[in-house]
Amino acid sequence: MCGIVGFVGDEDAVPILINGLRRLEYRGYDSAGVACLADGKLEIRRAAGKLAKLSKAIEDAPLKAMVGIGHTRWATHGRPNEINAHPHVSSGGRLAVVHNGIIENYLKLRDELKAKGVEFKSETDSEVLAHMIEIEMKGSSDLVGAVQRTLKKIDGSYALAVVCLDAPDEVVAARQGSPLVIGLGQGRNFLASDVPAVLEHTRDVVFLDEGEVAVIKRDSYSVTDLQGHPRVKPVTRITWDPQQAEKSGYKHFMLKEIFEQPRVIEDTLRGRMLPAEGDVFLEQISFSDAEVKKFRKIFLIACGTSWHAALVGKFLIEEFAGIPVEVDIGSEFRYRNPLVGDQDLVIGISQSGETADTLAALRTAKSKGARVLAICNVVGSTMTRECEGTLYTHAGPEIGVASTKAFTSQIIGLELMAIYFGRRSGKLNDAQGSQMLENLRGLPRQIEQVLKHEAAVKLIAKKFSARTDFLYLGRGINYPIALEGALKLKEISYIHAEGYPAGEMKHGPIALIDDQMPVVAIAPRSKVYDKILSNIEEAKAREATVIAVVTEGDKDLASKADYLISVPDCDEAVSPILTLIPLQLLAYHIAVLRGCDVDQPRNLAKSVTVE
Repeated sequence: MCGIVGFVGDEDAVPILINGLRRLEYRGYDSAGVACLADGKLEIRRAAGKLAKLSKAIEDAPLKAMVGIGHTRWATHGRPNEINAHPHVSSGGRLAVVHNGIIENYLKLRDELKAKGVEFKSETDSEVLAHMIEIEMKGSSDLVGAVQRTLKKIDGSYALAVVCLDAPDEVVAARQGSPLVIGLGQGRNFLASDVPAVLEHTRDVVFLDEGEVAVIKRDSYSVTDLQGHPRVKPVTRITWDPQQAEKSGYKHFMLKEIFEQPRVIEDTLRGRMLPAEGDVFLEQISFSDAEVKKFRKIFLIACGTSWHAALVGKFLIEEFAGIPVEVDIGSEFRYRNPLVGDQDLVIGISQSGETADTLAALRTAKSKGARVLAICNVVGSTMTRECEGTLYTHAGPEIGVASTKAFTSQIIGLELMAIYFGRRSGKLNDAQGSQMLENLRGLPRQIEQVLKHEAAVKLIAKKFSARTDFLYLGRGINYPIALEGALKLKEISYIHAEGYPAGEMKHGPIALIDDQMPVVAIAPRSKVYDKILSNIEEAKAREATVIAVVTEGDKDLASKADYLISVPDCDEAVSPILTLIPLQLLAYHIAVLRGCDVDQPRNLAKSVTVE
């Protein structure tokens, strides 16, 4: 959440900053601003609300410069208004800062600064940085040194960028707990909190690591630690096509990303399947059979949608690898003194690789001696650098805040890991592994069949878009899909929705069922099919309207459910991917009919980089 861009070059920085911020809109924000060094002056433009308001402020007071920084803010400390918008300016008016993260000791620092006569204009924690850096400069032009000295006094997380009239040809940046990336160009260099902001200009990037400080100039950049020791950084070549971040004719990014899922699955599987051996090749993971057999337990750690993927992964790994799996929410794991040690494997799951709670949980696990892996979509992200191995999901940039294709690719990653651990634990033989791979290979074509039912799903959406409550039910490996379906609906349509394991319906939620509450049942053919059938009958007995996701040709449910959405017949282990697609479409079309901002739902951010 929040976005940072920076530019130093030989052309007008303002349109580059605004376009870069626009590429980061998916992260969620409620105000925006830029700071530029122009003709010996520090010029600031800020506005509450969307980027269009900032553009209007710049149009009313034109601005042109070759050095600048920009920010989109998602409020943590202080209300979402222009005063609290970034950039924040120092007391002397010569320095401006943009900041992502949270300064945990800001109240103490604020009191110390007030005692020195500093007057604060905002309610934010970030403003202390501008004043402290100015004091540390002591009238010199050593901006990077002032930033290094200031950050040694900071507790908390930060990604920041600073411009100063006393160092007019550079942007200084630093990170601790929040991502930053440098984009490399010819006669111009860039800074951003995420890769999409610079893809229009370059594919060569440098990812900053924890505790690093960077100086970006027109023709050069340098990186040090907080003590000033130089760091040699690798340059990463980004292979995403910049057009992958565009809508390609779809009305919304979310719809485009739903329809990209067949390709995403193909990309995530490509080069990893060994059908003849019934095994998989995971390029960064190389446990021996003996190591896998020694694992006492596997912990899957994630937040939000990724946690739902982890719940599916528990079914898969326990079924096919025979290793006990514990699923934890990242924000809870490290606060309960988890019983994890050197006989355990911990796998963090995150689209961005920057999710603060998941990262903190992984660090806790590492400190206790556990082996640590990642399932992630972003090359070079913090999680991938801190784990000993990563399974990359190859979903490409996901712009819609509500995750769709990234979630699907995470489940595919977990399917591959289940095969990998199953073969090495001895639970899965080569014939069984080959069959699982064949099931995965057929998924893209089967998803395309499901997507052809979009018009039918849209008709159902029209009938229920005015309802205020939904109940989603699933059993077994499709229980997490009930959770995910409900999450998608409430995220983007603002309708209250609950996902439940269907067997739990009688333990509370059944009290809510009446003729005004639609019940969405995930009911493909499976070993728990008869059980979910009974749960549907119980809902119908309370006058519920039932929307059922069923296996194609199911005649038993045709007479019990009010609306049917069919998915192709498939093995139970891959069924969550197919049953998920109609629920994504249902949530999308209901949100559109309600006039909601599908790609940027209120109060949400794409990458949650603070606790």
